Amino acid sequence: MRTVITDLTPVEATALLTLYARALDNRAPRPILADSLADSIVDDIDYDFAGLGVQTSVVCQTALRAKMLDDRVRSFASAHPDAVVVDLGAGLDSGLYRVAPPQTVDWYHVDLPGISALRETLLPPDPRSHIVVASLAAADWAATIPADRPTMLVADGLFAFLAEPVIAGIFRGITERFPSGEIAFNDYGGIGWFSRAALKFYPQKMFKDVGSQWGYLGFKDAHHPQTWNPRVRLVEEASLAHADEVDLFPGWLRIATRLMGMTKATARKGRILRYRF
Repeated sequence: MRTVITDLTPVEATALLTLYARALDNRAPRPILADSLADSIVDDIDYDFAGLGVQTSVVCQTALRAKMLDDRVRSFASAHPDAVVVDLGAGLDSGLYRVAPPQTVDWYHVDLPGISALRETLLPPDPRSHIVVASLAAADWAATIPADRPTMLVADGLFAFLAEPVIAGIFRGITERFPSGEIAFNDYGGIGWFSRAALKFYPQKMFKDVGSQWGYLGFKDAHHPQTWNPRVRLVEEASLAHADEVDLFPGWLRIATRLMGMTKATARKGRILRYRF
């Protein structure tokens, strides 16, 4: 029997959009992420996914940023086989199953109650998997996560929904809680007036219920998070536009993306940032 979605908040429900984007990528002739589990989960849910109106560009960018984050988590887990991975705003992401880290790695999925309950229902059990029901705005969200091992924190599509004080609080809190590690996340650079106007007048269907996609308008300089916590330092800024996998995009989107990568200002509109502490 398929699972019926009934009680997710609008913010929690945005996890369905990225889930569906990963599923659509898996159905492509040449997938970028090839997340077959996401495809299977979509089949298990009784929901009007087609009504979300997920565009081809969203499918490609969602799949590519997930793959880039996977690569960085996989590298960290390889270097630290006793690591803890913390997925902030995990939603229904199947990163654990894609990365397939050593059995000695523990993976913590942090999210709100509704989507966490759905995750427990739909994702296959794994001894490495641990669900943490918490709001990242709470000071004690990491209280149940081990604090004595190298820690890799990852956030995919999360920070755009959070206010700057919450994001800054996360950055300050991780070095107080965890002894050493990294944090990696996708970022859109500074969100200018044109992008804000486009979101206001032509929002993605689901974001109409959220109110606004952008809780935080971002920053141009990738060193900016170091102003929140000087104990973290930037170690990587990687533009999606420069990734080899862009060659798998449809022709028109591939050309547009490569053109975006030709200037620093446009290349930072889709990037992975990684910091070490």
